[in-house]
Amino acid sequence: MVTALYNSIKNEKLEWAVDDEEKKKSPSEGTDEKANGTHPKTLSRIGSTTNPFLDIPHDPNAAVYKSGFLARKIHADMDGKKTPRGKRGWKTFYAVLKGTVLYLQKDEYKPEKALSEEDLKNAVSVHHALASKATDYEKKPNVLKLKTADWRVLLFQAQSPEEMQGWINKINCVAAVFSAPPFPAAIGSQKKFSRPLLPATTTKLSQEEQLKSHESKLKQITTELAEHRSYPPDKKVKAKEIDEYRLKDHYLEFEKTRYEIYVSVLKEGGKELLSNNESEAAGLKKSHSSPSLNPDSSPVTAKVKRNVSERKDHRPETPSIKQKVT
Repeated sequence: MVTALYNSIKNEKLEWAVDDEEKKKSPSEGTDEKANGTHPKTLSRIGSTTNPFLDIPHDPNAAVYKSGFLARKIHADMDGKKTPRGKRGWKTFYAVLKGTVLYLQKDEYKPEKALSEEDLKNAVSVHHALASKATDYEKKPNVLKLKTADWRVLLFQAQSPEEMQGWINKINCVAAVFSAPPFPAAIGSQKKFSRPLLPATTTKLSQEEQLKSHESKLKQITTELAEHRSYPPDKKVKAKEIDEYRLKDHYLEFEKTRYEIYVSVLKEGGKELLSNNESEAAGLKKSHSSPSLNPDSSPVTAKVKRNVSERKDHRPETPSIKQKVT
């Protein structure tokens, strides 16, 4: 059985497992897509990973749920690593939430215009993401925080509180409706905590099944968080183990909040909220489309003293390891 499987993979290699050099030698790459009048897969994916479950497919026919000008600031890179100071500046884009992707373009959106490489590079997938008001950022008004599936953190400034809330609601609604169930976390001999893989593919579940899936995950995460906090590490253990404990605590707390929002969104209507421009998710305020974000309101280049919120790590404060859940 194992031999047969090995020979099958050897003779007919999985497309995503073939390295770049081998692809270049294959003249038939993309033939099927071209014959059907679509773009080759190698040119229509967003992201730099080699895993097809984590790369985001660009769908030119996806529905547009919201658009408008937003200023963006990258706060943390993949896996929550602090973004270097020189790359943290604010930039203004015309944002388009299309399907499960938030496209950030230099020019206003035109359906017939093809996206440039720069547009695809700036695009952000909102699958398994969570948007919220950036309450710990005080330098600018109407700023929302977006934490993505790979733990990047981006700040976006909208023109008004209503517009900011509208973006938060639409992003969370898309994430709740279309995010596919996560894969199990990697298993190894090491005790190091690792997050499960969150596939970028769209869920195949019905809306009712999607709600049950989110409710199941919320229940599981809530139980796991309570158990985790009931056994804090001893003061005598290594600092590395304490860091692992805090990292897992932060992850579970974030996941609990994320699934609570997802469940709330689906109970409020899910897909119906996406198709109704006047309604917003989870009973929040209605938003009205903003024609533009005044470029003059973009950040000034003068140096300013950093406030307390910027000196903190991007991760929210977690409960003291001494505390136990009752």
